[in-house]
Amino acid sequence: VQLQAYGGGLVQAGDSLTLACVISGPTFSAHTLDWFREAPGQEREFVAATGWSGGNTKYADFVKGRFTIYRDDAKNTVFLQMNNLKVEDTAVYYCAARGATVLGANRAFDYWGQGTHVTVSS
Repeated sequence: VQLQAYGGGLVQAGDSLTLACVISGPTFSAHTLDWFREAPGQEREFVAATGWSGGNTKYADFVKGRFTIYRDDAKNTVFLQMNNLKVEDTAVYYCAARGATVLGANRAFDYWGQGTHVTVSS
């Protein structure tokens, strides 16, 4: 299972940005599709998740009302719409398929993308 994140860049505070995570590889199912972030000198932290069956979403308190996670299953892509960005949102953003089981396999793993940089200037 491969995940490729796109869409990072340099924006100003108050701007919007949409990240995309394209998923490819063998057929699989997962518990959730997540976005995490890792700021310089900080630990990786949870940002948002959407349930595998769709509909259920969960957000970290610091992005509620500003970020939206959604999927386009036809494109095998999960998005993170980020509005009203703040300087403290500066981080490398990672997408992940959590608890993923490849069709025919009997073990679940977490698969991670390579990360995309988001820098928010004041």
